[in-house]
Amino acid sequence: MTAVTASHHTHHSPQRTPREVFTAISGLIVGMFVAVLSGTVVSTSMPVIIADLGGTQSQYTWVITASLLATAVSTPIWGKLADLVDRKILIQLSLILFTVGTVIAGFSTDTNMLIAVRVIQGIGVGGLMSLVMIAVALIISPRERGKYMGVVGGIMALGTIGGPLLGGLITDWWGWRANFFVGVPFAIVALVLLQFTLHLPKPQRAKVSIDYLGIVLLAVGVSTLLIWVSMGGSQFAWDSGTSWMLGVVSIAAIIAFVTVEFFVAEPIVPMSLFRNRTFTLSVLASIAIGVSMFATSVFLAQYFQLARGATPTESGLMTIPMIVGQMGASIVIGQLVSRFGKWKGWMLTGSVLTLIGVTLMSTLRYDTAFSLVAVYMFVLGAGLGMVMQNLTLIVQNDTPPTQLGAASSNVNFFRTIAGTIGVTVMGSMLATKVTDYMTDALTGFTPSSQAEIDALKALGSGDVPKVSALPDSIRALVESAYGHGIADVFVIAIPLAVLAIIAIAFVKNKPLSTKTAAEHLREQAEESAIGVAEAEVGASTPTEAIRLQAEGADASVSTGRVGILTDDDAERGR
Repeated sequence: MTAVTASHHTHHSPQRTPREVFTAISGLIVGMFVAVLSGTVVSTSMPVIIADLGGTQSQYTWVITASLLATAVSTPIWGKLADLVDRKILIQLSLILFTVGTVIAGFSTDTNMLIAVRVIQGIGVGGLMSLVMIAVALIISPRERGKYMGVVGGIMALGTIGGPLLGGLITDWWGWRANFFVGVPFAIVALVLLQFTLHLPKPQRAKVSIDYLGIVLLAVGVSTLLIWVSMGGSQFAWDSGTSWMLGVVSIAAIIAFVTVEFFVAEPIVPMSLFRNRTFTLSVLASIAIGVSMFATSVFLAQYFQLARGATPTESGLMTIPMIVGQMGASIVIGQLVSRFGKWKGWMLTGSVLTLIGVTLMSTLRYDTAFSLVAVYMFVLGAGLGMVMQNLTLIVQNDTPPTQLGAASSNVNFFRTIAGTIGVTVMGSMLATKVTDYMTDALTGFTPSSQAEIDALKALGSGDVPKVSALPDSIRALVESAYGHGIADVFVIAIPLAVLAIIAIAFVKNKPLSTKTAAEHLREQAEESAIGVAEAEVGASTPTEAIRLQAEGADASVSTGRVGILTDDDAERGR
């Protein structure tokens, strides 16, 4: 037994040069870059797109929410599938779905069409986000992962910084539709790279069973909850029949979903995961972090364009401090975690910085000095950068490899769901606040010209205003109302950030493993293969047992290609 394991490990140990590892994950990195870029390129032009398509503030929120919701609901499904079917095909499929959705979005004729297409995009992103993490876990050990994830984080941050800037420039030059086509060449490159560089072990499950009932209940529960939260108080009264019906349906569906998960063979959200303290606390922390993260990405563009009258390009430039904080922290802390294997202190520091960041954001006004806004954004970005990547890492480090897909994707899933609900609540709160502040400001205001009268009429319709086109007198009022309203929205994130600190404080400080998930799986497969073969074949030696077992059945994990090993390597290892 020991001899066999040793021989295996001499050939399969992950002592590959960083260059080989990067070759193996190059397609994944480009794929992630496409997903991030396409999201952020559009973020700066959102106020322009919505004003152009004649959308309201609640539709503005829904364009964001629709894709987040689709990402959230599909993430655990992709994660589940990754434990069951060929992961490489899944990654390519999610990339294709995403690209098709993006291209169609560029031809949107009204806000509702845009919302519908964003759902397709979201399903693709859900696949990319969860599958890339799983593939990386199969190729790289938790201890080494920080180093590579830091670089991946850096590339993501490049997409995140570059996106709004690029989006602003494209919008100002060629119009907003061009933003949707930027990612296509990258997507094609990613598909080609994936085909030739990525080799992952095949999952061992023979029979695939998918929890369709769970998927339906989850989608119904979360969607009705979001519709209820985002439209309550504006489209219908909170105390109306519609409101009660939506509330009851969403709660019933969510309860039913949880119940179903206890009884199905292959649950989307395996409830047994919650027995693991690390997983449960990480989920709580990622819920809190998700809200802060999505809120900043959604409302900062609005703050700069509607409260400070910036153009899309300027608004992209203005968010740089936020991204520099996030990118810097993600890369530097990733390197430190890999070098010293210590993560707890960094994550606590990050959660405290997040709390300070959102608290500072809640003091914003339309005339807050930009130097201060930059500091607030940098602090918040650094906090999020320290916590985000590492939440997935500590869960992967403390989960049996057979549940790796489900555990990793569920941390992301809860983060996205919470972020989606958070953004929706904040969006509807913003609409109400802005209306209140405007009404207050306009009580003593008498329009003195036709332009002012027209502007007031347009504002009354509830559509997102084109601030630059407003007369100065009214523009100041609108900017002030949006500035104050967006700051109020961040108040919601404060208690959540406190929750994140508490959750992270109680996670047990488990050292990071130096084995890849594929190695753990291979060891398990070997042990069971030897047991089975000795029992069935009466093999004389463990080596003989493995040979017989491998001939009899395709022991794909024990001899399969992992990372970028060739078949000859596996042959020699055998």
